[in-house]
Amino acid sequence: MKFLILALCVAVVAADPHWLVLPADEVAAVKSTWNSIKHDEVAILEAVFKAYPDIQARFPKFAGKSLDSIKGSADFAIHASRIVSFFSEYIAFLGVENTQPAIKTILNELGQSHRNRGVTKAQFEEFHQALNAYLKSHANWNPDIAHAWDDAFDKAYFVIFSALDGKPVN
Repeated sequence: MKFLILALCVAVVAADPHWLVLPADEVAAVKSTWNSIKHDEVAILEAVFKAYPDIQARFPKFAGKSLDSIKGSADFAIHASRIVSFFSEYIAFLGVENTQPAIKTILNELGQSHRNRGVTKAQFEEFHQALNAYLKSHANWNPDIAHAWDDAFDKAYFVIFSALDGKPVN
C-alpha cells in the first residue's frame, strides 16, 4: 500500500503543469546574472572549452585544434552566439506560466539534436559546471544565486536528459 501511495505521489508531481515555473526570486536572480554576462558569447564558450576539452572535441569544426587558433574565428563566434541565444530564450521564458509548453519544446529539441550527435549527460553536466564557474567569476554571485542557477539547470536537464534517453517530455 505504501508503494502505491508513493507511486501516485510521483505521478501527480510528474503531471504537474507548473514543473518548470521557478519561484520569482530565483527567476530574478537567474535573469539578472545572465543579463550581466550574455554579451560575452565568445568568452563563455572559450571558458567551457578550456575547462572541458572533451566538449570541444565533440565539434567537428573545432576538434583537434588549439583553442587559441579557433576562438577568434567566425565559426567559433557563430556557435558561441547560438549557445548564448538558446540560453537567453530559455531564461526569457522562465517564470512565465504560459511559456511552459515552449520551454519543453526548445529543451526537447536541444536534447534530441544532441542525442543525435552522441553528446552525453556527463558533458551537459560539465557545461553546467563551466558556465557556473564563468558566472561566479564574472557576475554578482552568492549561495542564493548559485541555488537559483542549479534549479534552472535541474529543470532544463530534466527535459534534455529525457530527450537524450529518447523519451521527450510532453
